Amino acid sequence: MMALSWLLVLLAITSTTLSINPGVTVRLTNKGLQYGKQLGIAALQKELQSVHIPDYSGSEHVSPIGKVTYSLTNMRLVNTGLPSSAVNLVPGTGVRLTIGNAFMNLHGDWRVKYLRIIKDSGSFDVNVNGLTISTTIAVKSDEMGRPVVSNTNCVATVGSAKVKFHGGASWLYNLFSKFINKALCNALQEQICPLVDKTVAGLNPKLKTLNVLAKVDKYAEIEYSMVSSPAVSQSSIDLNLKGEFYNIGKHQEPPFTPAAFSLPSENNNMLYTALSAFTANSAAFVYNQAGVLSLYIMDDMVPKSSPFRLDTKTFGVFIPQIAKQYPGLMMKLLVRAEKNPSITFQPKNATLQATGTVTAYAIQHNGTLSPLFVLNLESSVSADVFVRGLSVAGHLTLNEMKLSLGTSYVGPFQVGSVDSVLRTVLKIVVIPIVNVQLDKGYPLPALGKMNLVKPQIQIMKDYMLIGTDVDFTG
Repeated sequence: MMALSWLLVLLAITSTTLSINPGVTVRLTNKGLQYGKQLGIAALQKELQSVHIPDYSGSEHVSPIGKVTYSLTNMRLVNTGLPSSAVNLVPGTGVRLTIGNAFMNLHGDWRVKYLRIIKDSGSFDVNVNGLTISTTIAVKSDEMGRPVVSNTNCVATVGSAKVKFHGGASWLYNLFSKFINKALCNALQEQICPLVDKTVAGLNPKLKTLNVLAKVDKYAEIEYSMVSSPAVSQSSIDLNLKGEFYNIGKHQEPPFTPAAFSLPSENNNMLYTALSAFTANSAAFVYNQAGVLSLYIMDDMVPKSSPFRLDTKTFGVFIPQIAKQYPGLMMKLLVRAEKNPSITFQPKNATLQATGTVTAYAIQHNGTLSPLFVLNLESSVSADVFVRGLSVAGHLTLNEMKLSLGTSYVGPFQVGSVDSVLRTVLKIVVIPIVNVQLDKGYPLPALGKMNLVKPQIQIMKDYMLIGTDVDFTG
């Protein structure tokens, strides 16, 4: 049921007058479509179990006994089968569902009266064959951009319904069963499409589980609302999502917009999700706006195994005036981003460029901070991206680091003299702390109890592509 919901949300059409590029594109392939069909058909078959045929009565003239009055009661479904079904994409339109050669078996009770005084009763079975269903599922969006579905153009026909009486003088009543067969065909045909309507309408509460606004942490959330109508082709559906990070409660647009990108024609997986560099950069913008891209580093954050300590004695080796002016003091470093970090995706390579400052302080015995110097920092890190559960996470590794002197409060010194120390600080303190946060992951667009099966990531130009199969547990 949830798989069919995912299929339908991919077709959801939202009315919009803006023509903007998506930050995220989700593609459902024919493989995913067929998986959704299997679970959707199972859900429909379960719904058909509730088919209700009202009690039926009538009379027929049966030679040689004359008029026979009969009633059929307590009709109930004992078996149903939908052995042949197909789901097809109609380019530019949506999904067409067809079911053929379906069958039903019903059981009930009969009573007859004839010659005014003779009564008889027993049970009967009905074999329904050649049931066909054809329908189109229309998908729209509500005022919040969430998908809603409705069933349109449903047509159901019953090929044949054959009743067989058991008990009493059933051999006699089977002689006029053909009149009852036709009545049962008509009664069943009237039941089928309302049940299909009910099945489709039952998807709407599940469609509302689409995380169109997914909370990340206390600072950020991601919007996955649709920015355009889905592109439906003969073999796949592309759903374009906003894919933008925002500060919680404050949706401020960044000073950049999504660039256009296109997905490769891959179809080995059920689902492909492309996350653009825009999405990643909107996250950097949001966290910088929130003021969290800064970090105070104390000596107790440096591993005990480190060959240096964060104190004026250590730095005095490289900058002697620090040890002379502030002997025997502990130090504190403030590493802070000066502008939004920039993330780029190139084939097989995800890189983050960061510009910031490193400010060093000596901690006086009374706790007062005495500034020592400010260095300008240009750094480049590589990102290893992976999927865990329904989230995408990452791990950074330092590539390059360049330092230049911003301000010195202890006199001139060669910046290169502290390069190795600060490089070590970045590697063993700053980047591990950032990696802890990245390892928590960022939610992907998902629906209900969806699981990703063997997801794989490819870094492409301007986006990263997650190819995966899916499984629904409810």
